[in-house]
Parts: sequence; C-alpha cells; structure tokens
Amino acid sequence: MALTTPQRGREPVAAPTAPSGRSTTRAAIKARTYRKDRWWVPPLVQFLGLMAFIVYGTVAAFRNAHYFTYSYLSPFYSPCLTDRCVDHYTPEFLGGWWHFSPAFLILIFPLGFRFTCYYYRKAYYRAFWLSPPACAVPDAHRKYTGESRFPLLIQNIHRYFFYIAFLFGILLTYDLGRSFELDGHFFIGVGTAVLAINVALIWIYTLSCHSCRHIIGGQLKSFSKHPMRYRYWKFVSKLNARHMLLAWLSLVWIGVADLYIWLVSNGTITDYHWIS
Repeated sequence: MALTTPQRGREPVAAPTAPSGRSTTRAAIKARTYRKDRWWVPPLVQFLGLMAFIVYGTVAAFRNAHYFTYSYLSPFYSPCLTDRCVDHYTPEFLGGWWHFSPAFLILIFPLGFRFTCYYYRKAYYRAFWLSPPACAVPDAHRKYTGESRFPLLIQNIHRYFFYIAFLFGILLTYDLGRSFELDGHFFIGVGTAVLAINVALIWIYTLSCHSCRHIIGGQLKSFSKHPMRYRYWKFVSKLNARHMLLAWLSLVWIGVADLYIWLVSNGTITDYHWIS
C-alpha cells in the first residue's frame, strides 16, 4: 500500500496501489493548496495585462482613423490596405481595395501567432481558464484533455503562424525604412525611434519562438556537421530563455507605437523631428 500526502493534523492515508506499486487514486487532500505565497498574483497580473491589450486593440481597430501621420504607419494597420495613406507609401497592388478597418484583417495573423505561442498558452490557460491557475494549485476543471481536441487542437498550427509572423516582421521593417523619408527628403523624428524599437522587439520576440528554435536546429542529429546552424541555434536558444519577457515587451510596445501615432495624428501631442 502507498501512503498519500498527509493532511494537516492527520496521519498519512493509505491509498490502493496497482501491481506496479503505484497509487491508483489521487491523494486524499481536502485543502485547496498548501502554498503560503501569493500564488494568485502572477495569473491576476497576466489577466489584467492581456485584457488591457484586448480592450485597447479592439478600440484601436474600430477607430479606423488617425493611424498614419508624416511617414509613420501604425503597426496595427500595416500594411496599409486603404487609400488613407499617401499614394507613394502604399504599393498600388495593396492600397485602396479594403474599405473597412484593415486592423481586423491584419491583426488576425499576428494575434494567431501569439495565441498559439507556447508562453501565451501558459499565460491564458492560467489567467483565464484556471487550468491550473498556478503550480500546486488545483485545476478549476474536472477533466483535462490537453490539446488533443477542438478547439485547443489548433495550437498545433503554431509553426505555420510563425512563417506568417516572419513576413509581418519584414513588412514592419519596410514601414520603418519608409519612415525615414518624407516628400523626397530624409526624415527622422521621435516617431521613427518608436517604430524602430517596435520592429526590434517584434523581431527578437519572433526569433525567440520555440518553433523558430526547432526549425533552426531541433532536427539536427549532429551539430558538428552543421556549425553555422548550431551557432544560430545557440543564439536563438539564448533568446528563447527570455521568451516570456520578450513576449510582454513586444506586446506592450505595439500598443505604445499605435497610441503615439494616434496622438500625433489627431494633434494631441507634437512629434519632434528633423527634415533634411
């Protein structure tokens, strides 16, 4: 017979065992958890942070205005699919064909990448579904099927969203390059720096992705035969160790970039810049 974890003030309770000697039932613990720390703080902060971005992103998407000023384009509206951007900014094959808020169409892909991200799964599983809310804290659900059934089965397409996110990184880099030019003149301002930080964080977060790490070196049987891929794999592995931090920094800064461009565009604040 195996002994289960004792309850407070009680002796260990015997549980039936299988022929292998392992217990066949769960420990007879009535207490929700023996944790003494504030385990509820991280999931609460994650819930508030993600909800704040969801609310702001929804408002920004419905706004459908003030997302372009000078040569700055909000990352929520990149690439610009409407005729509200200056003619020379948007390629002809893209601009003018979409007459609703393009943010709803564009955000599907970056948000799909983040929704299926390994870190964000942990964050919203704990913060929204309480499955489980923290380590050594009971799950709020009686059954657990993992990611083997719909809708969580779609988490398996994370790698494909990575390829799309990589393309969006290129688009944002293109936008950053265009932000240095205005009416044929070299242009640089505070907004340029805001967009540059956004692009840097987007790229670092994207490259720190678990799928990126696996694509680069996860299937290699011998690193010595692939020295360059091994070098890249080591670099991505270092980024991967900071995946949570990079996920939050990049998420917050996307909102900062959009908010800054919106405030400049509607005249609330002034963008300090220099034109050659």
